This record gives sequence, structure tokens and C-alpha cells, in this order.
Amino acid sequence: MLVQLLFYGFSAILIAAALGVIVARNPVYSALSLVLAFFTSAALWLLIEAEFLAIVLVLVYVGAVMVLFLFVVMMLDINVEEVKRGFTRYAGLGWFIAFAVIAQMVAVFWFRGFGIDATQGMAPLPADYSNTRALGEVLYTQYVYPFELAAMVLLVAIIAAIALTMRKRPGLKPQDVAKQVAVRREDRVRLVKGVGPKSEISATEGEK
Repeated sequence: MLVQLLFYGFSAILIAAALGVIVARNPVYSALSLVLAFFTSAALWLLIEAEFLAIVLVLVYVGAVMVLFLFVVMMLDINVEEVKRGFTRYAGLGWFIAFAVIAQMVAVFWFRGFGIDATQGMAPLPADYSNTRALGEVLYTQYVYPFELAAMVLLVAIIAAIALTMRKRPGLKPQDVAKQVAVRREDRVRLVKGVGPKSEISATEGEK
């Protein structure tokens, strides 16, 4: 009974947080709502005794990915008013995708796919059972190629996020690595004859 109450409670919080992600007008508030959604999802994983997945969800997604999201959102300096102008242009496609995802979820629950009976509780696991080992054996044997493909997709997403932040802005001074490597000593240092105890004084071009 207690497990069912916790499940419905966390599910309600998760649904509210997911709605906050798409409803919030401020991108930072959307990212914070997504953090709450990840935490409640981790609690649901704990209820079905998937401790490793819950810990990974908190450490990886909340601790790393969401921090990256916040940095990208802040560095992009998104103009919210300009984004709102183009919202109606893609609203139809967004509603179509949302209804398609909802229809798929309803179909899974309605037909109880994969032979899983949702009315039955989880079978108790032995004390020496390790879901981390079981997950690793499946992930690095049967699904090793999809796992590597997902890693490449994430790498492309990170590079794309960095490329978006490197757009031209007023006052930005980007580095020219080729010129820095090709510089010569004669272009940066000048030897000046001195009168004092030191016969030669080196002065940089910035100090002239």
C-alpha cells in the first residue's frame, strides 16, 4: 500500500515537472523543472529496485548534463521575445509529435506490451542479486553497438552546443591560432641600447 502511494505521489510530481519544462517561459525555469523531473524519475527507479539506474540518473543527468544545459542556455543569451514570435510557426508540428508520443504510451499501457502484466507487483530479488552486473552484461554484449552509437550521438550534440556558443558577437575577440604559432621574436621583442648598468633592455611591443 505504501509503495503504491509513493508511486502515485512521485508520478504526479513527475507529470507536473514535465509540464513545467514545456510551459515555463524562462529557459532557466524549464531546465530547473527538468532537474525535478529527473529526481522524481530516480525515485521511481528506486521503487522497482533499480538502484544503479537511479544513481546514474542523478549523478550523470542532474549532476553533469543539466549543468551543461544551464551553461549553454546562459551562454546562448536567448532572446525570449524573438523565440516567441516563431512559436506559432512550429506549433502544429509540436502538437502532432506530442499526440504521437502520448498515443504510443497509451498503447503500451493498454495492450501491456512485452508480456508484462502491470497489475502484478515486482517479484522479490535474492539478496546477492546485482542489477549493475546484469545491466552491464546486457549492455556490453547484446547492445554494445547501439551503446557506442549513442556515445557518438552525444559527442556530436556536445560539439554542436559548443559551435552555437561560438557565434559572432560585438566585442568578441577570438583567437587566431595560426598567427600565434607563426609569430617571430623580431615582431614581439626589441633590443634597446641602455646607458645604465645593463647594456641591453628587452621591451615588448605592448610596453612601447
